[in-house]
Amino acid sequence: MDTRHAVRARGISKGFGDVVALDGVDLDVTQGQIHGLVGPNGAGKTTLLGLLLGLAVADGGSLEILGAPVGREFAAPDAVAGFVDGPGLYPSLTARQNLAALARLRGGRQRTADIDDVLDEVGLTAVADERARGFSLGMRQRLGLAAALLTRPRLLVLDEPANGLDPAGKRHVHGVLDRLAADGTAVVVSSHRMDDLEALCSEVTLLATGRVVFSGPLGKLATDSRALDYRLRTSDPEAARRLADGTDGVRIVDAEAAVRQDAGLVVVRARVPALDELVARLVTSGIAVRELAPVVSPLEAAFLELTASREADG
Repeated sequence: MDTRHAVRARGISKGFGDVVALDGVDLDVTQGQIHGLVGPNGAGKTTLLGLLLGLAVADGGSLEILGAPVGREFAAPDAVAGFVDGPGLYPSLTARQNLAALARLRGGRQRTADIDDVLDEVGLTAVADERARGFSLGMRQRLGLAAALLTRPRLLVLDEPANGLDPAGKRHVHGVLDRLAADGTAVVVSSHRMDDLEALCSEVTLLATGRVVFSGPLGKLATDSRALDYRLRTSDPEAARRLADGTDGVRIVDAEAAVRQDAGLVVVRARVPALDELVARLVTSGIAVRELAPVVSPLEAAFLELTASREADG
């Protein structure tokens, strides 16, 4: 029994009739980690989340959750919580009444203080007595998160938790998840928003056509993926262009029209080692680097490359 891992899956398969949703999937999520799940529509993300929440059982392979092997009789314990395809809420009930009803469905009666605590945690205290039917999408997502937090789970599984949130709401939810992870809770987050996952996750798993095409730290994507385009702004753009043009593995590329109109910006294409060499040459030449950022994030670039190649192979 492995108590260090909140999730440990090996060779998981799941099909629905002739459709293979998961095909030999491995997944490791350690305690206190926020792990991202990425993939195009139909990649198997929802099916995998459903297995973690006990909404379905795998056809093959082995799955351990919180150190316990999962069998055909698995039902998610109170230590596992979350939602898939959006939270299930009662539109005619208030936020507070929704949480009380969901607690009763789980076989217990949650204390009012506990309900008030989770409403405050997700920033819904001011609307606690308003009916859910009037809530925005972002507010419903927050209420779903509050419902998941009622049992103080050790494994939290969330499908698009930042969907519909404004920037302030997203920052608030990210803060909640960061605090949970710091306290030892494992969080699995599925999202199409690459910026959300890069801000939250220490590791990601990319799925395509039901199989894992990458799993590991975000930093490894930058070294494993093809060369990326980077925005480079320096104190001397012309000198930076000459140095970039003379650095092995670095190529100056055209950018979109808005970028090309910025005379102080250079867009270069390079892998990480070549980019490091260029930065070192710039600094040695006394040229200040004021901005260095990927035009497309490493996660998004890897997502596009790895999933496209996997679908082409299929």
